[in-house]
Amino acid sequence: MKKRSVQSKKQKNYILKSVGYSLIGVFVLFILFIGSINIGLWGEIPSKKELSNFQYQMASEVYTADSVLIGKYYLYDRQPVSFQDFPEHLKQALISIEDERFYEHQGIDFKSLLRVGFKTLLMGDNSSGGGSTISQQLAKNLYPRKERNKTNIVVDKVKEMIIAKRLEKIFTKDEILTNYLNTVSFGDNTFGIESAALKFYNLRTKDISTTQAATLVGMLKATYSYNPRLFPEKSLSRRNLVLKAMNGNNLISEEQLAHFSQEDLNLDYREFDYNAGIAPYFREEVRKEMLGWIAEQNKAGIDYNIYTSGLKIYTTLNYKMQKIAEDAMIKHMTKLQNDFEKSYGKNAPWLKDKKLIQKIATRTSVYKSFKKMGMTHDQIIDSLSKDTRKRKFIDWQGEKEVTATTLDSIQHYTKFLNTGSLTVNPNNGDILVWIGGINFKQYKYDHISQSKRQVGSTFKPIVYTAALEQGVTPCTYFSAEEVEYDNLKGWSPSNAGNKDEAYLNYSMEEGLSNSVNTIAVKVLEKAGIANVLTMAKDMGISEKLPDEASIALGTGEIKIVEMAEAYTSFSNNGKHIKPILIKSISNNKDSVLTKFKSELSGKAAFSKETGQIMIEMMKSTVNSGTASRLRSTYGLKNEIAGKTGTTQNNKDAWFVALTPNFVHLTWVGLDQHEIGFSNTSIGQGANAALPLFGLWLQELNQNKKFDKYTKTSFPKPSPSVLEALNCDPIKRDGFFKRLFKNPNKKKTKKFNG
Repeated sequence: MKKRSVQSKKQKNYILKSVGYSLIGVFVLFILFIGSINIGLWGEIPSKKELSNFQYQMASEVYTADSVLIGKYYLYDRQPVSFQDFPEHLKQALISIEDERFYEHQGIDFKSLLRVGFKTLLMGDNSSGGGSTISQQLAKNLYPRKERNKTNIVVDKVKEMIIAKRLEKIFTKDEILTNYLNTVSFGDNTFGIESAALKFYNLRTKDISTTQAATLVGMLKATYSYNPRLFPEKSLSRRNLVLKAMNGNNLISEEQLAHFSQEDLNLDYREFDYNAGIAPYFREEVRKEMLGWIAEQNKAGIDYNIYTSGLKIYTTLNYKMQKIAEDAMIKHMTKLQNDFEKSYGKNAPWLKDKKLIQKIATRTSVYKSFKKMGMTHDQIIDSLSKDTRKRKFIDWQGEKEVTATTLDSIQHYTKFLNTGSLTVNPNNGDILVWIGGINFKQYKYDHISQSKRQVGSTFKPIVYTAALEQGVTPCTYFSAEEVEYDNLKGWSPSNAGNKDEAYLNYSMEEGLSNSVNTIAVKVLEKAGIANVLTMAKDMGISEKLPDEASIALGTGEIKIVEMAEAYTSFSNNGKHIKPILIKSISNNKDSVLTKFKSELSGKAAFSKETGQIMIEMMKSTVNSGTASRLRSTYGLKNEIAGKTGTTQNNKDAWFVALTPNFVHLTWVGLDQHEIGFSNTSIGQGANAALPLFGLWLQELNQNKKFDKYTKTSFPKPSPSVLEALNCDPIKRDGFFKRLFKNPNKKKTKKFNG
């Protein structure tokens, strides 16, 4: 018995020693493991110096002239804010739900770790979370985990603890809280509380309420599952849990808890992506301009990045004007598209003309890819006609899913009218409104800055201006009859309607206001083609224009933005001003880096008197000519001068408006040049383009905030200008002239311009 007792005792001692040695061994291994992580054997750990010098990658912001944030450029959507901008209830909500002992521990909350370990390992309860402190979560934000296997998770946890301890030695608690709230992810590539507050509530962090703060903080446990836009019920439940935690920490009362828990989410969601939101074409043009400016700065040794430097770009755009213009565009283009399709009916070229659809298909990237693979045209077309799958088709009623081939898709999008609409303040060059197309997501091509189209009759004022400068007087009369120019291969411009009556003679004002083509060519002949081309250049048009008589009818292809610049000359006594998009650029601390200002051209293209005459003549276009719908249909009483334009075969519809504070241009047409409007009634500038301006100005007139723009007058013309314009608009040939003129015989002559 005694021997057994001794043996048993020895066994116990052996077991105890073994357990002891094992524990010591495990402890030593654990220390070695921690040490190996600490010295970087499991991957580099940032030093205190590196941690103290970390910088945020910050999104750059785009603001309108009236201080509305309309867009961002970013790799990560983040706008850091200071500790002073955090409302007390935001800090309380975060600490209550994420790290109750934040101000007590030194980066690692051992009590929380023991609680989590006990619940998770012994009770199998995973609901208690990971026990990470805010300091550890900041470490994870700054140095995200790369792999998700079990070994790496343990290593990453230890790394985060080490980094958290270092962060606590470098930063104060308030600084850690600030850095955490500026780096934490809210999903959808949105980082930091400021970006989240703007996205979900359209508010700055300093302005969010207790319930809004609780909602945003509640997202941090699972940004997708608790996204208030996607899962409002789950988000509401999570928010109320945060509020309950705040109540448990005596930060809000029972009454407040009950009241707050009844509130709705009340989101005001804003998506700051490239395709969505207001003025997407404008924002893209600003981005391009910024890249140019940044390239210049980088050459000079100043390191800026549009996606990470947190620049603040203050633009010229007027938010309310842009919004009204976009609404007007949608209203008008929806109706016009419907009328356009009805006018063609079942015989529409996009439905009947298979060769046209195939021709358009050759311009697509998918066709070009097949071509590079060595496929023939017929093989590619056959493939595109059989590639049936579900696709999203966009039209004016929204987005719908259909089963269609690639050729079906081309056919669908070929029929859509597009537009470009620009409004500039001619006094300073500020671009107030920019609509580059009907849908940025579908049509990236900007019809203001990229598209060159024939400008039609909107070029006629430049012809008339050149003629006035060459000494032709406003009361010079021109016959409306058609002429065949035998030295121009028998070219014979004609007029719409009955404006070519052989016995009628028009003053310059009447000829311009009614856009009489035959008269425009005769005015060109008086002015001289070379003088007209020089005038266009001096007014700011840099495009090479055709050196031929058809220029009188606007056969030159010019960008909208260049035409706008040319028309600013009429507001500035012959000097044009370059339209600008950006007023100033600031850094992320709001220090102004640079300012932009547009200057008038040094040389006047024409005299002050000529400018006044042209404005008076273009007023007649609105009061009694081709743009009179502004008065009759839209009831506008503002001082407006203008010019409509329609190109050959109704391919392009234009309207230009001048007011004391606006130069406005709108173009409407199809991107596929092969298709035009089916008839002039629908496709003329007065019907297809003018309504965008009419609807827009109509709405502006209803808002007193725009009175400084809308209730102004052109400078009163001088007595000599009024005298020069004082004549009958139309004169009929006398009896004897009519007696010897054969109205049925077309006159032939040489063009001498």
